Amino acid sequence: MRMVDYRGLAALDAVIGLGSFEKAAQSLAISQPAVSQRIRTLENLEGTLLVIRSHPPAPTEAGQRLIAHYRQVKLLEAALDAQPGPSTRLPELAIAVNADSAATWIPEALGPLLTPPACLLDIRLDDQDHTLSQLREGRVFACVTSATDLVAGTTATPLGGMRYLCVAAPAFAARWFAGGFTADAVSQAPAITFGSKDALHERYLEHRLGYTGRYPHHVLGSARDFVRLIEMGYAYGMVPLLQAETALAAGRLVDVAAGQSLDVPLTWHAWDIQTPLTRTLSDAVIATARKWLLQP
Repeated sequence: MRMVDYRGLAALDAVIGLGSFEKAAQSLAISQPAVSQRIRTLENLEGTLLVIRSHPPAPTEAGQRLIAHYRQVKLLEAALDAQPGPSTRLPELAIAVNADSAATWIPEALGPLLTPPACLLDIRLDDQDHTLSQLREGRVFACVTSATDLVAGTTATPLGGMRYLCVAAPAFAARWFAGGFTADAVSQAPAITFGSKDALHERYLEHRLGYTGRYPHHVLGSARDFVRLIEMGYAYGMVPLLQAETALAAGRLVDVAAGQSLDVPLTWHAWDIQTPLTRTLSDAVIATARKWLLQP
């Protein structure tokens, strides 16, 4: 039977999670050479390279698989401590969510884990089309995603749809869309997107107008500031109805495309690890999402 070197796995996880051998040594209360030795021993046992010695260090595919295994074991170990005391170290739990969910309904879903704190959360933001890759690579326990791919060893639960509207400040709309939301207008009006991974705006232009050409756009990876810049009249963009409805009702924003929305179905993918902690998280996320998102 193959033996598992958990001291080596702990060192590997610390190096990758903290981004350096030095920080890993501080976290594990050992010397930096000892961290390097533990990882070399683990690599010898596995017969393959596990860490690319870059800045910051990066895991190889084999290294990432071992980190995923180690983090799943830590979750199961945490469930064995049924009556944690004041000195008990809180388990760590990583999830990946899209910024729009994080800015709207996700905080409510995390309440049962944070009051009082049952774990330390590592909430990683990514585009909804790409969060699943973090789950597949073992970087997170679960994710909110628009991807529909199935991943072995995980469960997938539909959450509902997030509705997006194309909005702008009234003065911006009057200047750039006086003749309507047309292909000519969007080829000139400055938009705002979250970044290179964000295909939502392009998808909407193609869906609404059949437009696939270039369009001028700013990039800002912050959901709250994203909406603020639109309200200030600097650009137009795709905003969740959950975020925009108050500003729309107050007249600070207008729908530049006359009610033509785009619904993005979201799914909760999670490793099939059944502990009180993971069940509490999944149950809360699913219940909260179905409260706020559009249901079939």
